[in-house]
Amino acid sequence: MQSERMSIPSVFSLPILVLLAALSLATNIPRPVRAGNGGQSPQQGWRLAQPITYENLTIFPVVSAQDPDTSTFTTLDQALASGDVVITEQGNYLGRTREALPLPLPQTGLQVNQLVLINRGKRQLMLLAGEVVSGGKQDRMIGKDRIVPGGAAPLPLDVFCVEHGRWTGESANFSAAKLMVHPSVRAKAAVEQNQIEVWAAVRGDSQSTLGGTAGGAGGIIGSAPSALPAPINGRVLDSVIALSAPTQAYAKIYKSSPIGASVETFAQEVDRRFHRANSVTGREHVVGVVVAYGGEVTWSDVFASSQLFDAYWPKLLRSYVVEALTRTATRETVSLMDARDFLRPATGYTREESDPGIYRWSERSEGRIAEIELQALAPKPIALHWLRVLRAN
Repeated sequence: MQSERMSIPSVFSLPILVLLAALSLATNIPRPVRAGNGGQSPQQGWRLAQPITYENLTIFPVVSAQDPDTSTFTTLDQALASGDVVITEQGNYLGRTREALPLPLPQTGLQVNQLVLINRGKRQLMLLAGEVVSGGKQDRMIGKDRIVPGGAAPLPLDVFCVEHGRWTGESANFSAAKLMVHPSVRAKAAVEQNQIEVWAAVRGDSQSTLGGTAGGAGGIIGSAPSALPAPINGRVLDSVIALSAPTQAYAKIYKSSPIGASVETFAQEVDRRFHRANSVTGREHVVGVVVAYGGEVTWSDVFASSQLFDAYWPKLLRSYVVEALTRTATRETVSLMDARDFLRPATGYTREESDPGIYRWSERSEGRIAEIELQALAPKPIALHWLRVLRAN
């Protein structure tokens, strides 16, 4: 009996040692960033609806039965229009609160890649990489997804220039351009974080960040050739820049009559088909899209709520259309299975930045895939925006 009693501890010691060793190893393994709904991946609540296709663009609606209240957040366009948010060049020292009290700004001089943002409203401001603001010395686009709380101190805001050549302006403040740069340019900011590549992508003289090549010279395929929008290629861009936007201003380029008419014609038809296909969704709500060009899925924007998606949809749609018009025409299409696979969470290396108590930004890379999530931490944790990009080889 004594020998049996002595053997009991030894029987349990081996599993305990194995467990301790496993726990020790686990602490050295990079942990995935927590999802915005308390540890559950937001993708688990998403479903893809049937796609709509027009020319070389296919859009898969992402729907969800959950539609949380996101009214405590405001968008850049809404906040600038209401006056709740002011964006100005660094070195301009005066802003005013609602009570008309002077609000000093940092005296650091004018900088191309940094502005000053003041959120004097009550709601949290949501910023997405690729949103364009016009004015100041040059037009700029937001460099990274982030959240700015209401009433916060003046914030140094990282941006990229999307107007190469101008450094003058009558007003120091910026207004909403109501534009989102197209994915090839947006990825250069959100993923590559490279100003030189941003300028090259705006002009269209670099290979697309997404799969495929920008500046396709072929016509767009369709059943009614006489009504087709004209493709945006290198020759068209050069002509528009020379005549309408010599400083390569993004807003002027894509609102010019040769290009703007093509973008609007294309966007209106896609929007009509999109709303007709999603006019009846039962208890589900459209919260995002997966985007494909030709036979390749390359992009997705998904939001926490249908309210946020609806706010961003008009300028997101036009950004997808500009990308479609820069690509070579093709009759290839993608399958629902391809789009579903694109929503699968990446499992690679994770990089994370945060503003404690306000938001967490994370980027996960896996092969050609880059995945970015913006998570609000207040008033409760929620994944506000999820972006996925297929990068070039």
